[in-house]
Amino acid sequence: MQSYVVCAPTHAEARCLRGALPAGAVRRIGAGRRRAERAAEWPGVRDAMGIAVAGIGGALDPELAPGDVVVATEVRGPDGVTIPCPSAPLLVASVRRTGARVHAGPVISADHVVTGAERHALRATGAIAVDMESAWLLARHGTRPTACVRVVADPANQPLLRPATIGHLGTALRGLAAVAPVLRAWGEALRPRQVLLASPRSFCAGVERAIDIVERALERWGAPIYVRKQIVHNFHVVRRLRERGAVFVEELDEVPDGATVVFSAHGVSPDVRNVAAQRGLTVIDATCPLVAKVHSEARRFADRGDTVLFIGHAGHEETEGTMGERPDSTILVENLEQAERVQVPDPSRVSYLVQTTLAVDEVEEIVQTLRKRFPLLGAPGSDDICYATTNRQWALRTVAHDADVVLVVGSANSSNSNRLVETARRLGTPAYLVDDSFDVDLDWIRGADTVAVTAGASAPSALVDDVVTALRGLGPLQVHEREVTREDIRFTLPKEVRGS
Repeated sequence: MQSYVVCAPTHAEARCLRGALPAGAVRRIGAGRRRAERAAEWPGVRDAMGIAVAGIGGALDPELAPGDVVVATEVRGPDGVTIPCPSAPLLVASVRRTGARVHAGPVISADHVVTGAERHALRATGAIAVDMESAWLLARHGTRPTACVRVVADPANQPLLRPATIGHLGTALRGLAAVAPVLRAWGEALRPRQVLLASPRSFCAGVERAIDIVERALERWGAPIYVRKQIVHNFHVVRRLRERGAVFVEELDEVPDGATVVFSAHGVSPDVRNVAAQRGLTVIDATCPLVAKVHSEARRFADRGDTVLFIGHAGHEETEGTMGERPDSTILVENLEQAERVQVPDPSRVSYLVQTTLAVDEVEEIVQTLRKRFPLLGAPGSDDICYATTNRQWALRTVAHDADVVLVVGSANSSNSNRLVETARRLGTPAYLVDDSFDVDLDWIRGADTVAVTAGASAPSALVDDVVTALRGLGPLQVHEREVTREDIRFTLPKEVRGS
């Protein structure tokens, strides 16, 4: 069985693709249903491990412009046949990196040229583009990898037969040539592979509690519920809560007097609490209890006369909140270099605390340096790095050594997710942070037989499932989960949203 084939309806479309694809990979099949059905039985097409169809298409979505790239999440035929294209997010990510405007959604195939009112009717089904070959070509390919990429030539709300269409065809063909390397990357990524899932991964108890607080507040009082900063550092979580009526603000001056405001899981300084009280705001505190513990330690150490060295990242909400407890007695230490240079008024009265989402091995190096410089260095009664951060880093270590590449699901502003990426890279394994499956570039994985996947403590587990599904669209997949521990910790909700 040959590895893959890319089918193009016409000579012009095939010529655009051949410049970036290996000899024999591109097959011109002819236009229309009858030719597509016949081409599906050609030995080189029928026996391929994966089949992609690429060419020009017509827009159904009025937002699509000539030259826009459409990647099909599924292909529909007029007879009710639907062919899923699970690797679509990977194609989208790679097309996006070419600079092209790319859209993902259903593509529908018609056995005739579709214009006018008929296009509006097809748009009402949820399809975003139409072609005349894909459904009949892909329907006979079984469960093997499939892909459909169409570049828009004619917009949805403009007549097909007009002089401007010739120029649009040229734009679409140039766009097709530009995405040909992506189709090559897709074909070269097709192979049997295994996925190693690190466990624990995704939500921790503090994140679940914070999200639950906002959801309960919305149910109890209705929208809007104001949230200072992001409740947790994840784009998808914030977007979902915003759609339900949560209003995210940077500072309290954006909150109307007397409104209800939720403090995020990362905690706030006493100054913020004082402002809320002065403004008469109803406050619901979603600070993670483990973060609250570090705040308490900061007050205790400073109040007994210590200089507190806080190991953390400047600008992070947790850092700002903790250091705000006793700002005159707290010094930020971000890295090993600063640990080697930091000066304190009294070396015999100094303690350290740690941001809860840092990497364990990185903190150990910094603490060892501080201990050498300050032999009487005080320490928290228990590790500040939270159990979830530690567990996810250790779980990742069990899979990273055996993987060709690591994918960490989490948003760019998630500290613990970024630390997972750094942990894998320190172990020598290439690692990438992705918000979801639409961020996974084919170039990262096309040579990988084993992919390790994990997620930061603020990332929903469904996003991991989506990444695995996308990888499954590249060929047979064996999924193995490696669990280092079970997490059964639950935190009590604040009284304001607790059930009666």
